[in-house]
Amino acid sequence: MGRRSEGCASERNAAPNPERSFRKAKWLLVVGVFLPFFSAQATQDPEALYNRTCAACHAGQMPQAPERGDRAAWEPRLARGVDVLAEQVVQGFKAMPPRGLCMDCSIEDYRSVILWMSGSPDT
Repeated sequence: MGRRSEGCASERNAAPNPERSFRKAKWLLVVGVFLPFFSAQATQDPEALYNRTCAACHAGQMPQAPERGDRAAWEPRLARGVDVLAEQVVQGFKAMPPRGLCMDCSIEDYRSVILWMSGSPDT
């Protein structure tokens, strides 16, 4: 019994293995480089996202927030570009709070829900 606990203690006190550390560092680098490419896709259903966060303001409760499907209200906004609108959601714009109160949304989630809410044929 004494030998077994001594063996574990000696493994914990052993000098770090530079080769093993280098392999771990390479994997972390690979994951760090490729993660943004895989997370750049919309991860949430636009309708579910709308119902969870956007509908609180965009279902008619706030007169300045364009309602879902109101093409006349969305047209001048879409003329500025979906990317501009998505950035305004992230930063907050006029009465809209930053991130539209969706803290787990990606920029792609915002783009997809904007297109869905506007009734854009690009959805």
